[in-house]
Amino acid sequence: MDRDWMSANKLTVKYREGVDFFLEFSAKNADNPDLVHCPCLKCGNMERMKIAQIREHLFKNGIDRSYKVWYHHGEKIRRSGEGPFRKDKIVNNVEYEDDHIAEMINKAEFESQVRPETFQTMLEDAEKSIYPNCTRFTKLSTLIRLYNLKAKHGRSDKSLTELLAFLGELLPEGNEVPLSFYEAKKTLCSLGLQYEKIHACPNDFILYRKRFVDEVSCPMCGESRWQKKKNSNEVKKGVPAKVLWYLPPIPRLVRFFRNADHAKNLTWHASDRVKDGMMRHPADSPAWKTIDARWPDFTNEPRNIRLGLSADGINPHTSLSSKYSCWPILLVIYNLAPWLVMKRKFTMLTLMISGPSQPGNDIDVYLAPLIDDLSKLWYDGVNAYDAYRNEAFNLRAMLLWTINDFPAFGNLSRYSVKGHNACPICEEKTCSRYLTHSRKICYIGHRKFLPPEHVFRTWKKAFDGKQEFEMPPPPLSGRQLVEKMNKIQFNLGKRKSKSKKRKGGKGVTNEPQGPWKKKSIFFELEYWEHLVLRHNLDVMHIEKNVSDSLINTLFNIPGRSKDGIKSRLDLKEMGIRGNLHPEIIGKRTFLPPACYALTKEEKRSFCTSLSHVKVPKGYSSNISNLVDMDKLILSRLKSHDHHILMQHTLSVSIRSVLPKKVRYAITRLCLFFKSLCCKVVDVSKLENLRLEIVEVLCYLEQLFPPSFFDIMIHLTVHLVREVKMCGPVYLRWMYPMERYMKILKGYVRNRSRPEGSIVESYIVEEAVEFCSDFLSNVATVGSCLPRFDNEISKGGRDVSVCDVSRADREEAHRLVLQNVDEVQPYIE
Repeated sequence: MDRDWMSANKLTVKYREGVDFFLEFSAKNADNPDLVHCPCLKCGNMERMKIAQIREHLFKNGIDRSYKVWYHHGEKIRRSGEGPFRKDKIVNNVEYEDDHIAEMINKAEFESQVRPETFQTMLEDAEKSIYPNCTRFTKLSTLIRLYNLKAKHGRSDKSLTELLAFLGELLPEGNEVPLSFYEAKKTLCSLGLQYEKIHACPNDFILYRKRFVDEVSCPMCGESRWQKKKNSNEVKKGVPAKVLWYLPPIPRLVRFFRNADHAKNLTWHASDRVKDGMMRHPADSPAWKTIDARWPDFTNEPRNIRLGLSADGINPHTSLSSKYSCWPILLVIYNLAPWLVMKRKFTMLTLMISGPSQPGNDIDVYLAPLIDDLSKLWYDGVNAYDAYRNEAFNLRAMLLWTINDFPAFGNLSRYSVKGHNACPICEEKTCSRYLTHSRKICYIGHRKFLPPEHVFRTWKKAFDGKQEFEMPPPPLSGRQLVEKMNKIQFNLGKRKSKSKKRKGGKGVTNEPQGPWKKKSIFFELEYWEHLVLRHNLDVMHIEKNVSDSLINTLFNIPGRSKDGIKSRLDLKEMGIRGNLHPEIIGKRTFLPPACYALTKEEKRSFCTSLSHVKVPKGYSSNISNLVDMDKLILSRLKSHDHHILMQHTLSVSIRSVLPKKVRYAITRLCLFFKSLCCKVVDVSKLENLRLEIVEVLCYLEQLFPPSFFDIMIHLTVHLVREVKMCGPVYLRWMYPMERYMKILKGYVRNRSRPEGSIVESYIVEEAVEFCSDFLSNVATVGSCLPRFDNEISKGGRDVSVCDVSRADREEAHRLVLQNVDEVQPYIE
């Protein structure tokens, strides 16, 4: 019996007969006919019950349509290589692997614009054995597996070429193994989606598209479109001076729905999300619900895509001395479950902006093709086919927000993130002050974020010598921001000089538009001004910078500490904390010890405690390698090391050092970041968390010098607001993006053409990902595998895996807690 009944209406005779057939099959073939797995949409084969109960569930909840092979109910899974290859042959309703490859080629042909004869060649490769009389692998399936291994483990092109040469000699005569990697790549490139090379002005004024497509020089600056010869003004006609690599997101989104599993996952936010008042996903947040309320026609189709955009610069060369900077633009899909959103498989490279210099504030020029496609996805949509529900539909999409570090935040939002008004939320009312001796701007004055009746508002001596009665500035809505920018006369065009005119020597730019440089190109999207939050503050970089400033100041590292003679002179000029003012004794200047400075013995105690920290495999880097016991400092700390330090180890390491008031303030700061980064957010506790960070900043203002409070310290006061509006932090920070950019850097094969190498390798991996979905026993490159599977298998034990119910898991967990000796002290 075919399995079309699984997609039929539950009230039809076809569905009823199919259920009867399924239950009869289960009763005969299941390992335990009395208790059988229930495949309904609610149970998902996680619960066992009697046949009669399963019948009720199948008519009440419907069957899981993706459950095509009934392996939980005794059906044999057909592995590749069992029997000869035969077209259209099905055994036990399970298709052969070559049939899956034929289906894969048909879907690729449907989506691509490559010539039909190319696909005919691929279809022949799918039927051709890799060597004579081989019944296990075809030429195409072999190449797919080899590509999968190459992409997953980062093998070089030369390595794969040599492997292919060896396999050609190893296999019997008459084999179909390609002679080189280049020849093998041509076979699979047709399965990848195409990209577009758009010529750009080398000065970042225009893209040669639309009305400029036939121009040979930039109409803005007069620079030639073509590259100049070395040491000559003669141009190489046909060789562009600068290129934008554009990978359209529309065909890639459509392709996701051609896979039944992906199509099901892309509606997780509407069908499988837990709704208990907690925030686990952006769909639980006010930002998502505001869109639902304003555009119900968009929300009524759960398959419509909501995207996040990330932009950051990378140095594609391994040499740190190189200043080369190219900018990949990535898109992530928020319809997916939280454990899939940021995975490599569902992260799309959509733009690659060529170097060697970063686009800076002119990034809007390069975003234009993407904005055009996003507008099309919003207004008209595109035709797509849902393989899970076996139906065509109109696919639409929208951009929720951007995810960037703070400098890129300024580039995308067109807000100046430097100077007195560096905070994009406070804007002109940013609490800032220029320090004459340190020659920098500090951001102190966080008492205005406290409740009006708080006692800190009336204190003078402990802070800056003044009382504080000002209220915090309300953030502007998108509509208010547009109205404000419409009244500003922006200076159009590039500034040739980067020097700033200072007013009174205090670092204030003399510009009529204030902190806003230009109206961002994102406002061309109809919905952009109505979004609750448009650009995210990146918690990863903020936490890293706060931790770095704190550690350098505690250890008093020369050149990096926020404390010094200039900071003490600023205190003296402000007339506060007289006990820390510098003292001149003879020809020497003596700095009184501060309460936050570690003594040599305290440094030794601190470093010793960190050097003995043991963490699980894969949890973090080896912390003991970061501690230098000779110099008594921490070195080579990466962003994730600062994350672990702030949230887990720092508060423990300082328990026996530093005065109590300093220790408590730092510990509360660490606990704030730990609470902020929770994967499940209790909305009722967010207001207390906001008050907590404001109080912590006020305590730090009483202890640390003003030079300690750079813009990153100030931005922590706004992080809770963004969690309240947009949901958990771990779906909006740069950790996954930074990891993915490291993968992109690994794609560089030609040092003189790094962007081309990255894009070509990405296309190949995209083809491998697409192909791997159709092969059995092949884990796709971007999927997440269990961390300890290999470790278990190394032990030499046979490990059997079985499905257990949630109640059984909880009972087993309770049994362990009650009978393990190590747990008893914590229970008692």
